[in-house]
Amino acid sequence: MADTQTLPVSDVEDALRGLGPAIHLDHCVIHVSDWARSTAFYRDVLGAEIVERPVGAAFRFGGVQLNVHGPGVAATPLAEKPVMPGNSDLCFRWSGPIEGAMAHLATHGVPVELGPVARNGAAGAGLSVYFRDPDGSLLEFITYPEA
Repeated sequence: MADTQTLPVSDVEDALRGLGPAIHLDHCVIHVSDWARSTAFYRDVLGAEIVERPVGAAFRFGGVQLNVHGPGVAATPLAEKPVMPGNSDLCFRWSGPIEGAMAHLATHGVPVELGPVARNGAAGAGLSVYFRDPDGSLLEFITYPEA
């Protein structure tokens, strides 16, 4: 499976010499309508590490995090048109064949809305299945062919 490649520090420094600062996605924001229901879904179906907050939680996937707005959270600043529950569209990389992703969703009672279908993601051509979170946000599992 195509994945993030790790290079020796000297190779990275050589490759980046003369370029601007490295930019990587750190977090993005979703909005949920029910903390308990969404936390259970993102933990159980997507394998998120739950980062407890004074109100609600964030959902962490390794080095990337979904910050979560929801009931009782007064976040600031906000986007000009803030995301509402059910308005997100997110893709997650699934390690292994797409049939495993589909079986995993079935085990958790999550219907596949579309797929498997050919799609292009961060690592190139892959296969995807689409499903929804409890608020209706569109989620995708993508797999990439073995290198």
